[in-house]
Amino acid sequence: MRRTLLPAASLPAAVGLLLLTACGTEHQGAAAPGAGPSAAQDCGAGAGTGADTGSAAGSGSPDGEEVVIVGRGTRPVAGRALPCVTYSVTNRGTEPRTYTVTLQFLSTETGTGLAMPKETVRDVAPGRTVRRTVTPDDISPDAASGQVHAKVLTVRSVPVAEEPSRGGACPSTGVRVYADDGDAAMGLRVVGLHLENCGTRPYWIEGHPRVELLDEAHERVEGVSILEGGDAIATGTGADGAPERLVLAPGEHARAGLVWRNTVDGVTGDPVNAPYARVWARPGAAPVTVIPEFDLGTTGKLGVGPWKRAEKEREGAGAARPGGR
Repeated sequence: MRRTLLPAASLPAAVGLLLLTACGTEHQGAAAPGAGPSAAQDCGAGAGTGADTGSAAGSGSPDGEEVVIVGRGTRPVAGRALPCVTYSVTNRGTEPRTYTVTLQFLSTETGTGLAMPKETVRDVAPGRTVRRTVTPDDISPDAASGQVHAKVLTVRSVPVAEEPSRGGACPSTGVRVYADDGDAAMGLRVVGLHLENCGTRPYWIEGHPRVELLDEAHERVEGVSILEGGDAIATGTGADGAPERLVLAPGEHARAGLVWRNTVDGVTGDPVNAPYARVWARPGAAPVTVIPEFDLGTTGKLGVGPWKRAEKEREGAGAARPGGR
């Protein structure tokens, strides 16, 4: 069975990302309402300032446009100069979106990766541009003293209306839905979907959540079988068992597992990589878009476990993936 991904150029809310040499203070008017104060201030000007050669394309920008790195700078932190870059996010779509940008800082001399910060830029209004400056603090003093450049690795975005929620104010739906970072071993992937009743009334769920895979262009991925039960892929993942009706009291949690393999056999078609899953906790529920980064290989299968009652998670345990996560 052959599975095809639609061209990323069809993305409804395109992102323009440009790493810039920061030369002053961010203009607050460029930020979308509700996005909070910009982190892009003076990136400084030091020995590291200069134009980067090369560019990042494809995975760096989901609309297929080239992402060009044109400069960099340094910023004093705790008595030492650390490399920094400034990037901009432009929402060319028609609805507010939250973006997750993964960058990589590398040694110009050796090409060694030095840091890989992941940035979340929330609530960017249509037609608005938001700038942010990144100064990774986990680069060693020796590495920071040399020439450092940066590139954009990936850009992901979700509609603000479908952003996952883990903390803060309870959504108007009365429930939080989000995905964890998952686990991977020997080509087997297991990611947990989590639901918390943060409202004031009981909330019922039954059976399996509905899951729809989306590609980088936020288009539905065809040709992938969504199977009920994680044991359709592998046993012992905790995503098996008979579905049942659960009534969650305020403060109670539930979990369902997503299970897949990344096997590539080179015979049945092209490998499928789909960043997003659109999730409906129950029929009629508002959808939430999470970012498990599915690498399904050529398997063409995703197992979805049933909702199971779960104990309340420890504060700070198991970081959830962004777009809210």
